[in-house]
Amino acid sequence: MNYASFPFGNRLAASREDAREGSDFIDLERLLAMAKRQAKVVGVGAVIGLLLGLVYLQTTPPTFTASTRVLIDEGMNKMVDEVSATPVNMQTDAAILSQIEIIKSARLAAVVVEKQKLDQNASFMQPPQSLLSTLVGYARGFLQVFRSAPEIAGGAELTDAQRKAMADAARKEQAVAMLQNNIMAERSGRSYVISMAYRAHDPQLAAAITKAYADAFVADQLDASFDATEKAAVWLQGRLEELRTSSQKAALEVEKFRAENGLAAARGETIAEQQLSDLNAQLILAQADTAKARARYEQYRTIVESGPEAAVGNSTLSAAEAGNPLISELKKRHSGVSKREQEISAGFGPNHPQAVALRKEQSDLANQIFRELSQLSETYRNEFEVAQSRETALRNSVSEATGQNSSANQAQVRLRELQQQATALSTLYQTFLSRYEEASQQRSFPIAKVRVISEATMPRGPSSPRTSMVFGLALVLGVVLGAAFGALNEFNERFFRTAEDVRERLGVKFLGYLPLIASNEDRKDAGKTGNMGTPPPSRAAELMKRRARMRIAVDQPASMFAETLRSTKIAGDVVLQDIGSKVIGVISMLPGEGKSTVAANLAGLIASNGARTLLIDADLRNPGLSRSLGINAEQGLVEAVVNDQGWQSVVKVDRQSNMAIVPAVVRGRFSHTSELLSSAGMRRFIDDAKATFDYIIVDLPPLGPVVDAKAFAPLADGFVLVAEWGATPRPLVRSGLGAEPQIASKVLGLVLNKVDLKKLPRYGAYGGSEQFLERYSSYYIDRSETKAKA
Repeated sequence: MNYASFPFGNRLAASREDAREGSDFIDLERLLAMAKRQAKVVGVGAVIGLLLGLVYLQTTPPTFTASTRVLIDEGMNKMVDEVSATPVNMQTDAAILSQIEIIKSARLAAVVVEKQKLDQNASFMQPPQSLLSTLVGYARGFLQVFRSAPEIAGGAELTDAQRKAMADAARKEQAVAMLQNNIMAERSGRSYVISMAYRAHDPQLAAAITKAYADAFVADQLDASFDATEKAAVWLQGRLEELRTSSQKAALEVEKFRAENGLAAARGETIAEQQLSDLNAQLILAQADTAKARARYEQYRTIVESGPEAAVGNSTLSAAEAGNPLISELKKRHSGVSKREQEISAGFGPNHPQAVALRKEQSDLANQIFRELSQLSETYRNEFEVAQSRETALRNSVSEATGQNSSANQAQVRLRELQQQATALSTLYQTFLSRYEEASQQRSFPIAKVRVISEATMPRGPSSPRTSMVFGLALVLGVVLGAAFGALNEFNERFFRTAEDVRERLGVKFLGYLPLIASNEDRKDAGKTGNMGTPPPSRAAELMKRRARMRIAVDQPASMFAETLRSTKIAGDVVLQDIGSKVIGVISMLPGEGKSTVAANLAGLIASNGARTLLIDADLRNPGLSRSLGINAEQGLVEAVVNDQGWQSVVKVDRQSNMAIVPAVVRGRFSHTSELLSSAGMRRFIDDAKATFDYIIVDLPPLGPVVDAKAFAPLADGFVLVAEWGATPRPLVRSGLGAEPQIASKVLGLVLNKVDLKKLPRYGAYGGSEQFLERYSSYYIDRSETKAKA
């Protein structure tokens, strides 16, 4: 729909654009306004929630909770862990959670049931039920009727004792299930402490069951440790016999193989290895002796080969090694003779007889030395040959021993394999023997790793239901429920409430609010009629009230109702200022929105101000205007148009306001009203009336059900649209005007009728005119107030 064609369309389109730009932010004012509007709904929800909480407190029996705390203590079992074969590491979350699952297990619950004989305790098996539980039980019983009961095979053949045993078993299973449902166990923070608690309707029973649970848990840990140790000892005992036999057999295999392959050992080595080692040591010494003998032989052989003259000088190198005193004495004498010969030769000349004799003696001594050296050379040669022969013999012996050792090494591989197997079996046997001894000792002092650090005591007061918590939760739920219904109401709000709704949704001028015109007396009478069953008021009284509604603007010219109609008249004067005689149609979208009342009061207000005014009832299918005014006429608009008569033939005049009225008289079923309103006769009728009247107010049928208003649109200069406050859907008005552009282009504005002035401020924005209605009220004076002042 093109809103720009409406009056003030461009400005309103700009305002809507600004509103869309601000829609990205949360409108706190609108949220607060919604909260104020739905405050009663939220309050009712809160009251309902509190009442439900009170009912819950009154119908729910109190529950008592007893608690105890146990510690998973590694220190208590430290001595056992030092000798235990399989120590348990409890320092993990999984281990603590496993202990909690043990507490909640059916086996532990069965132990408690058996110890406390809970299956025979009536207060435990049949606790008091809350109203909710009772209703749930009835529902389950009702559904159980439609289920076929399972047939027990051989049920007819059961004896009384068997039936009693089955009943006892079923009762114990029920008791175990009840215990599992009500027992609570959880870890305290990151510690090794587990808190256990039990809920019951009897405080003594709750304390007894909680204490029994703690004792059963400690006993279960002790029994588990004892059973595990005993089973380990029994298993180890059987395993030891098998290991002993296997170890002995492996040791015999080793010795047998050693004897068969000559692998006898001494000092950790076999005989072949020892022989080879000794021969290698001797061969090394023989090689050293051979090298030493060769060196001496070569030295003396060289001296001998140098001749007698050089032998005396060269023999000095080996004199100490030879150890021959004769050679040393001869060398000493040779040295002395050589010294004397030199002295005599120096003193008496070399030819002196004594010098010649000394030289001869010196030569004899050199020969003697040479002969001794030759003898030593032969001796050292023999020693060298002996050492060399010994080295060769030892080398052959080593080669022979090495071959023997290689064969022994091949057998040694198998021997080592047998030895490793025997050693492994022996070690395993010793380990299992040690573990068996440890398990045997551990059975005599089994210690549980659990101890109670907080005993269960009888609770002093009920743990549930808690009055403050129940009321608080009920209040919160009630407020949430009320807020949900309030939000639903706001979401379903699709009606016109404020002037801003009219301007934003339609883009037309807002002409004002028309308050509800039913008096307080009428409302009280209506309430009494509905409550006490008194008869409704007479038809005459009802007609009087209708006529009074049609004259409010005339009877109460200073009221808010009249002021809004004045604003409507001014809007028409401004828009239609170039038109002398103005034809204004009053329309609505739905029946019952009060358009006839608005048309009658608008025409009466204009006429009372001195303007020549004609009011036409053009709602030919449902002439509510004529009925409300109480006009009894033989002819009306239909007759005047059909007979092509002027308005003078059917007009009625209101003496108080001098307003002329053309009623509608309908006889029988008349369905061609749209053709009548758009006919040439209707145009002549309007033209004739324009020559006399300044304002022609036409009460037209609603736009929704019929097309009469559309048919009359070419004859109208403008339209006043009436919508019921809080009842007329916005989409309906928007789509209706969009479908009728001829009417939309002539709409002067919209009037909100039947406004509840007490509720209206709740829908207005902060700073809007709706927030100041109480201040405006000093300018609006109705007749009832004037009479009261008089």
